[in-house]
Amino acid sequence: MSEPVDALVIGAGPAGLMAAEMLMAPGRRVIVAEAMPSPARKFLMAGKSGLNLTRVEPLPVFQAHLAGGELSPEPRGHLLEDDTGACFGPAQVMAWAEGLGVELFSGSTGRVFPVGMKASPLLRAWLARVAGGGVDLRRRWRWVGLEKGGFRFDTPDGPRLLHPKATVLALGGASWPRLGSDAAWVPILAGAGVDVAPFRPANMGFRVTWSDPMQRFMGAPVKGTAIRVGNKVGRGEWVISRAGIEGGGIYEVAAAIRDGASAEVDLAPDLTAQALARRFDQARGRLSLGNWLRRVLGDPVKVALLLEWGRPFPDDPQAWAARAKALPLRHEGPMGLERAISSAGGIMPCALHPDLELRALPGVFAAGEMLDWEAPTGGYLLTGCLATGRRAGQAAAARLSAT
Repeated sequence: MSEPVDALVIGAGPAGLMAAEMLMAPGRRVIVAEAMPSPARKFLMAGKSGLNLTRVEPLPVFQAHLAGGELSPEPRGHLLEDDTGACFGPAQVMAWAEGLGVELFSGSTGRVFPVGMKASPLLRAWLARVAGGGVDLRRRWRWVGLEKGGFRFDTPDGPRLLHPKATVLALGGASWPRLGSDAAWVPILAGAGVDVAPFRPANMGFRVTWSDPMQRFMGAPVKGTAIRVGNKVGRGEWVISRAGIEGGGIYEVAAAIRDGASAEVDLAPDLTAQALARRFDQARGRLSLGNWLRRVLGDPVKVALLLEWGRPFPDDPQAWAARAKALPLRHEGPMGLERAISSAGGIMPCALHPDLELRALPGVFAAGEMLDWEAPTGGYLLTGCLATGRRAGQAAAARLSAT
């Protein structure tokens, strides 16, 4: 069966809903097809820890965190810009959320959250806005292929075929597949001639086989450290888990570590090496090594990491300080896509026009984590998804207006 439709959005996550919002217009028939029973499941999962929408910092600094942000072979603007050069960055994201009636606040690090620290109120208001604009959300509609110039779906009511005048694809990447981002779209687009880079985990932890003495620290947070990878520094909190190391401080530098860079942990980033050496320059006496280190560092978790990764142990205060300021982060590789918060890889820049239209499929645009870019958590990733959804939706709307 087929039915008339002006615009089709496939995927009801942040990028897809933003595209749908851009496509709303009086008399325009817009359908959003979502494979899952409810929309934006990954967005809701992220919101359980507070929903970090964006981050207040100078725009060039913010943009520098978006790797692969140039989405066209031509130098025509950054990931956050639309085809006119207008930017949808942190300030615009905040104004958009406040326009939905969501009160925001920014923490000491510049991270922006809803006052209620939940995603669900924002999502409810957002869904009400698009529904009020005439958008028809279809749940359990799974896109299964291209057929006769249209888009074929498996639905609760049987197969459906849609022939929209413009389409935005926002099906996500390949992380957290149980929430809907299963990359099942890759063979469909690859078969249509769209170049897709293989997916890799992003914003993920790293596998570590811990020694027996470390078992008592499973689940313990690691606070007050800095992880240095080249010129990148992660200062956020992270966690020792049975699988390895995870958390925001790791995710800030995860891409560089995944790509082969070595990492060092500074256990006392707020002290100089000289000041730390003076702390180590105290007699150990009859104390065990662990108890002596606890006196020096004052944190049993840091001591445990120093004992785990610090061998061979130094024998003088300066060497101990140097080791604690540059402790090798030893790991056995990144955790897989099933545990990653996001993914790298996807539709390559060469497959896209500057307005995110697929070169191989005229009238079809793509947004969000389907595209080959990545960003750390902390507001960067979600802002990028919203910006590309807006950009693709605007371009699709312009195509409809021109026909």
